[in-house]
Amino acid sequence: MSESKLPLTDSVPRVVPAVPEIPQGDPEIAATVRALYTDGIYGKKGVFDAAWADRLREDIEVAYADALGRPGGAVGRGTQRHYVEIHPQQMRGWVDLVDHPWVRGVCEAVLGPDYQIVELGFDVPNPGAKDQPWHRDFPMPETTRQTGRLTSLAFNVTAVDTTEDMGPFEIAPTTQWDLPEGFEHEMFPDASLYPRFHELAVRKYPQRGDVSVRSALTIHRGTENTSDQARPVLVLGIDAPGAGNAEHHDMAVTREFYDRLPETVRAHLACPIVDELEPIVQKHSIEGLMMGDA
Repeated sequence: MSESKLPLTDSVPRVVPAVPEIPQGDPEIAATVRALYTDGIYGKKGVFDAAWADRLREDIEVAYADALGRPGGAVGRGTQRHYVEIHPQQMRGWVDLVDHPWVRGVCEAVLGPDYQIVELGFDVPNPGAKDQPWHRDFPMPETTRQTGRLTSLAFNVTAVDTTEDMGPFEIAPTTQWDLPEGFEHEMFPDASLYPRFHELAVRKYPQRGDVSVRSALTIHRGTENTSDQARPVLVLGIDAPGAGNAEHHDMAVTREFYDRLPETVRAHLACPIVDELEPIVQKHSIEGLMMGDA
């Protein structure tokens, strides 16, 4: 676990974190939980092999082309950036990911045994993408504000080997606990607060097969992509019961697909079971990202 650049006791108004009981059976799960309650992010190297990540890239490219070809298929996240939500059946390795022991263990430790899988999608910063404004993905839940407990997690899986010129993800560790004073829509800090985020900022360079997990409340942004390659990254959203993020997503599975799933996955699905999948019209928009760059 990397060390935070600033302690949780600095002068910024914060929630006091209430770290859950740390599981003792798996040292890496324990380290992940600690990191989520300090830095706000943890990366695990080599969860899958490069071939698995290459299949992920292929599936993203197919879904991205389809989404761009129909109204509402993709939502803008700034210049040359899109977000696309997909169904689990559009990703060949979805069960591998959600049923991975580390993923399950982290979700249980942080969100409880009845955690819910609520979102599957991907972000694509294309060549020409600019710096995003610093932001969190949704307002701080009242439960987190009052109790200091995290109620959701975002797992990210890169589909390419990330390099400096591809617009790497940048995050400001420890800021998941910042109270949203001076934040527009409780998500977008005022530009006067940027110097602190720049001081804290860490860029991430995941390689194919790596998986990270973070609190979506940790202040972050995508950076400028000056390369000639897109940097697609998968997003898997997991909630604690009652967190409410499922209502912002339209993930679904067919009955045939559901019946083939292991019980360790079926027990955590928070989405409709349908006869036939319908293309998703995106509604997980973040207004401040649709309106432009930093």
